[in-house]
Amino acid sequence: MIMKYLLLGYTPAAAWDAAVPDNENEEALAAFAAYQKFEAELRATGEFVSSEGLGHPAVSVTVQKSGDGVTATDGPYVELKEVLASFAVIDVADQERAVEIAGRIVQVLGEPIEIRPIMGDDFA
Repeated sequence: MIMKYLLLGYTPAAAWDAAVPDNENEEALAAFAAYQKFEAELRATGEFVSSEGLGHPAVSVTVQKSGDGVTATDGPYVELKEVLASFAVIDVADQERAVEIAGRIVQVLGEPIEIRPIMGDDFA
């Protein structure tokens, strides 16, 4: 049975704050190029669904229930040591393959990846 998994990429908050466009280093650029090559491999096997980098947490908005209904506040809900930096969706045979793919991404980018099954129709 083919199943979709969400791969969540985290990075240390301090590293994210230091990664501004004028401060890109060769190591980071090489890692990103290697990731793009691996992503092309997953496209070729049909296992790749999508991938996106996320905006800095400082420009995020948190929406939550409050006594007055629903409120939206600037920035992340809590102060974090690590921030969610990217996500990818893959469609693979099993969790073992998802772990293998996440492991290759971790080797290339050096940051942890959290794997979550996408519930799809099972969610209902």
